[in-house]
Amino acid sequence: MQLSIATVLQDSAARHPERTAVVEGGERIGYRELWRQSLAFAAELRERGVRAGDRVAVLLPNTADFPRAYYAVAALGATVVPVHALLLADEVAFVLRHSACRVIVSGGPLGAVAEEAAAAVGIEVAEVRTDREPLPSAVPAAPEDLAAVLYTSGTTGKPKGAMLTHANLVLNAMVCAQDLLGLTPDDVVLGCLPLFHSYGQSCTMNATFRAGATLVLTPRFTGPGALELLVEEDITVFMGVPTMYHALTETAAADPRRPARLRLAVSGGAALPVAVLERFEKDYDTVVLEGYGLTETSPVATFNQLTTGRRPGTVGHPVWGVEAAVADAENNARTVLLDDGESGEVVIRGHNLFAGYLDDPEATAAAVVDGWLRTGDIGVRDADGFLRIVDRKKDLIIRGGFNVYPREVEEVLARHPAIAQVSVIGLPDDARGEEICAAVVLRPGADADEAEIVDWARERLGRHKYPRIVRLLTYLPLGPSGKVLKRELKEICG
Repeated sequence: MQLSIATVLQDSAARHPERTAVVEGGERIGYRELWRQSLAFAAELRERGVRAGDRVAVLLPNTADFPRAYYAVAALGATVVPVHALLLADEVAFVLRHSACRVIVSGGPLGAVAEEAAAAVGIEVAEVRTDREPLPSAVPAAPEDLAAVLYTSGTTGKPKGAMLTHANLVLNAMVCAQDLLGLTPDDVVLGCLPLFHSYGQSCTMNATFRAGATLVLTPRFTGPGALELLVEEDITVFMGVPTMYHALTETAAADPRRPARLRLAVSGGAALPVAVLERFEKDYDTVVLEGYGLTETSPVATFNQLTTGRRPGTVGHPVWGVEAAVADAENNARTVLLDDGESGEVVIRGHNLFAGYLDDPEATAAAVVDGWLRTGDIGVRDADGFLRIVDRKKDLIIRGGFNVYPREVEEVLARHPAIAQVSVIGLPDDARGEEICAAVVLRPGADADEAEIVDWARERLGRHKYPRIVRLLTYLPLGPSGKVLKRELKEICG
């Protein structure tokens, strides 16, 4: 049976040949032309010796070259290895060496890093070119064949390569496009998310192309720049992470323009404070749906679905074909499921579950127990089946013997009228083990001080929960997917 991720683009090129697939700056590329360009670059890669089953790294910004390269690799029956665009050359070299890539595709501002990394490993760099005679057709692939290897951030050590099959990616794209977002060829999706990341790759690019809709790309996100595109390109669906929602709410205060057709916004990658969700919905007159997943779940696992109900502050219900439950977080040898209302580790199984970590059976065995992926997130499911993510298991703060989850504190502080962004961490404390620290970025023009914020929090949080330490910062350190880098934040605030 053939089920290649390449068919996502191939099918839309056949059904909607003249519709615009990608908008990048002043360039508009139709579906038929984008597929032709992908097959032409696939011919170039074949000339360089790439064959079915080989691995090809892609280190490119959010430009049309990314989908050209991505689908070219898939069309050859090879495996794409998207590379984090902020890595240093030696970090890129680790990915190339570990994944045994045959070629790295790069160019433009990332070309120098790619050249240095490739030289260290002894492979060649290929720039995207579309002037060759295209391949006549894509190489067939089986559902269980390896489509992509996506490397985790490596915050607890060396990055691990999560292996995703064609079935993983195709089904996730279909579920996103049809069940969750109801995308049609008339939709225009804003692609601010980095395409090397699973959220941007699967939910934005693959789902948009599955529906024959239009993807508007921007290499670099800013609030004003995103609002400009929302208005000028008549965007109907916005996908972002919490920091993007914050930036757009701040931009809305200074710019009265609003998109005319924005029917839906999607948040993922990290927890979206309810206060920010409410502000965005009010400012942009739309609905925000929050979802949840990991690279290892292709990535979407649960979602606030229009068919099963929406509840802000939760990540909704499992998507079609997927189960999500809560298990005993202390039992690592077995997956013992808990009742609704009990707090524990979120576990997932279904068609979206990855095929394991590349060349790391021990890590795979630790992550998948009794057929369930142990996510490392603490959550609770209510009587209506809505899943709420409490926090990352590793981010738990233990203050004087009491467990404090940072997200609960962040949700409260996000409602302070002077606070634009907040992240809560635990700092070492001789008396209590850890002390709660709130790292805060103030709204423009606000003049609240540390003591005032502590007093405000004391009135709204339990005695063991409110932060005794507040650090006023000009920014929060962020990773490429918009998550706050808490390890770096602890160094800043400590």
